[in-house]
Order: sequence, then C-alpha cells, then structure tokens
Amino acid sequence: MLKQNLQYKLLQKLSPQQIQLMKLIQLPTQAFEEKVKQEIEENPALDSGKENEEDADMSNEYDDSGTETIETDINIDDYLSDDETPSYKLQANNYSADDEDKNIPYAGGTSFNQFLINQLNTIRLNDQERQVAEFLIGSIDDSGYIRRAIEDIVDDLAFSANIYTTKEEVLKMLKTVQDLDPAGVGAQSLEECLLLQLRRKEENPARILAIQILEKSFDHFVKKHYQKLLQKYDITEEELKAAISEIEKLNPKPGGSFASNNKIVEQIVPDFSIKIVEGELDLTLNSRNAPELHISTEYNNLLRGYADAKNKTKSQKDAVMFIKQKLDGAKWFIDAIKQRQQTLLLTMNAILEHQKEYFLTGDERKLKPMILKDIADKINMDVSTVSRVANSKYVDTPYGTKLIKDFFSESMKNEQGEDVSTKEIKKILETVIKEENKKKPLTDDKLAAILKDKGYLIARRTIAKYREQLGIPVARLRKEI
Repeated sequence: MLKQNLQYKLLQKLSPQQIQLMKLIQLPTQAFEEKVKQEIEENPALDSGKENEEDADMSNEYDDSGTETIETDINIDDYLSDDETPSYKLQANNYSADDEDKNIPYAGGTSFNQFLINQLNTIRLNDQERQVAEFLIGSIDDSGYIRRAIEDIVDDLAFSANIYTTKEEVLKMLKTVQDLDPAGVGAQSLEECLLLQLRRKEENPARILAIQILEKSFDHFVKKHYQKLLQKYDITEEELKAAISEIEKLNPKPGGSFASNNKIVEQIVPDFSIKIVEGELDLTLNSRNAPELHISTEYNNLLRGYADAKNKTKSQKDAVMFIKQKLDGAKWFIDAIKQRQQTLLLTMNAILEHQKEYFLTGDERKLKPMILKDIADKINMDVSTVSRVANSKYVDTPYGTKLIKDFFSESMKNEQGEDVSTKEIKKILETVIKEENKKKPLTDDKLAAILKDKGYLIARRTIAKYREQLGIPVARLRKEI
C-alpha cells in the first residue's frame, strides 16, 4: 500500500558560487592570474583596470593596499525591473564539488624510450631481433630497469605482439639493450645495474675488488657487514674503502637523470611577503592577487539605452537578459576576488602572530605546535578553508621562500610539561645524528636516551618514526669504515 507523508530534513549544500570561491582561495598566485585572464576572456562584462600590463611596475609586486582597487559599485537589481523571466532560469548550476581541472601540461623533448630507440637504430639487426629489442626497451621504467621476468616477456611477445621467440634470443637482445647508454640501462636488479657500469670502466685494483664484492658478497655490502668483507677477501680497510668509493660513484637509477630533464619545472611565485622592519614583522599580499577589475562601461551603456527606449522589442529583451546574466557573473567574480584577498590576509596574519618568534629569528626550534584548527578558531573560519590556504601558498621570508603548510606541526610535552613542536624535536634529532661517530652510529634506543637527557621524553618507536620521516636510515646502514 502506497502512502504519502511530509518529512523535514536539515541539509547543508554549497551553492555553485561558494564552490567557485573555495576553488579561488585554493589557487596559488600564477594559477589565480590565469583564472582571472580566462574569466575576462569569457565574460565581456568584466574589464581589467590596466590598459597595458607589461608596463606595470614590478617593484610594486607586493602591495596589501591592492584590495581597495576593485570597484563593485553597481546595483544589478535596478536593471530589468520589467523582466518577466524568473531569476532561477538565469542561474547556471553546472558545477560540482569535485569539478577540478584535470588538464596536465606535457614537457617537450625526446623521451627516454625514444633516446634508446635512436641508439638501437645504429645497430645491425634482423626484423625479429629489432622487434624483440624494441619490446625490451618499451619494458624499461623511468629508473632504467626491466622489472619483469624474461619468461613473462617471452609470453608477452607471443600474445600481444605475435612474435614467437625463445628465452635465449630475448637474453641475447637484452645484452644488446644493456650495451646502450646510459651505462646500467636495462638491468633487472640493482646488483646487475652497478656491475654493468663498473665493467664499462677501465680496470684497476679497486674496481676489480668492487666487482668481486658485488658479484659474490652483495648482501654483506648492502648490510654494511664490513668486518666480514675484510675477512673474506683478506684486505685492508684502505682497500675496502677504495672499492666502496668506486661503487658509491655509480648511478643506481641510470634512467632517472634523463627522465628528470623532461619534467616540468614549476616556478614558485610567493603569495605573501614577510619583512622585518625596525624589529616588527610586516606582512604583504602579492599585488598580483589584487587585480584591478570593474564592470564594463559599454555594458552599462547598453542597459541605459534599453531603459531609455520606449518600444522594447523581443530581441532587445533577449539581448538584455544575456547582458544581465553576464553582469551578475562579473559582479560576483569581483566580490569573490575581494573575499579571497581578505581570507588570505586574515589566515596569514593569524599564522604570523602564532609563529611570531620563528619569523623574527628564523630558528626552526622556535616553531610552536600549530594545527589547522588553531588558526581556524582564531579567524572563525572552517578548517577546510585554512587547509586550502596552507596547502598551496608560499611566503617569502628573510630565511627563504617557504610553503605555509610547513609551519604546521603536532605538539608534544617536554620534561617541564611545556608544549613543544614535533618539528623542533626532529631538528634536534637530525643534529644529533649528524654529529654522531659514523664508525659507531647511535641506535634508536641511544637516540631516545640522548633526547631524554635534553628534556624530551620520547619512546624508541617514536624516534624510529621521526627518523624515517626525515629519510635517515637505521644505525647499521649509517655505519662507515
């Protein structure tokens, strides 16, 4: 049996305008400039205040007074008083919360794969051999390795390329590929990669010993069991040092250096600038975040002409409805930019006040514990808004350009019961490890004891976690002869 009943629900939904504002706040300076240019191109009712942007004085790049340059003195509601079309029909609702720009620019130049193919073209091979060699090159990853088993490659050649071959022929072509530059390319393991590079060099006692160690004692070498190596090869510490020095000069990722040349280099434009003026901190917003925008005078004149006309035709009404829609969009965009500027300055000012001691000294040990909620509570905004500002914005400080997100950290109690930043503890840990005796590096237990003496009660597993976050290996792998 069907029944009808009324049900009340309390729902919170973001309007398209709110979603667009959140996206504007998230954009760093360069992306924001592109967005403004795009909006001006798409909306003829929006005008830039600068006739020639190339002649703009770069010395005024940072200017927090830019927030006053935006003109918004237009009363859209005064227009089209006789408009019979309801306003909801003029609104676009084609945005969603996950409507992000997924376009990825591609870098130009020769790819690593093509670089290898070009070398292969100089070698005399029959058709099948060339196809197998090209398939092997296609299996090489960005680091320069072939990670797949030869048996799997033989099967793939048969099923996907209709090439029937043998394991022996594939191995023969693999040797051909491994003769290409850079040395070590086409290796199936780190051990093989290092050996390929060593064998291309002229022989000397240190390199011969290095090849023996990699071939017969790779596990001892990786685990830094130096005493076992000294005994096994009956060599002195100096001889072992010379062999290890030869291995350390090799490239563990022969394809990495080539691949990185084709990566997109992103230029960082600081969104804020902090300067110390007479012992006080001075914060400014990059003026490129405060463009001079206003409503097009031409569009205002079109509306005035329509209002003065005695006989209003259907086509005139349609044209003016289009104009009104563009004016609404222009006014909203100008207001959104102003709101974005206020949000950025408000958030950064709160961070500046919280981390004042750090910004005055540049000493990372002065960074206070700070989480997103601390700043959100100070400025009465949502945590997600603070996150959007912190994750994508940079600030130019007297100590270099920093990502705002890096000023945030969790807190921990010291021996006196005071809250200290985990960043401060990591900095001290890093310093202790840097100054340790590399012949007898400190274990995590000893590091915990040292930090305890300094007033930081931290468990061994927490030390291990911080050490991994800093990219520092365990004591055994930090050992030197």
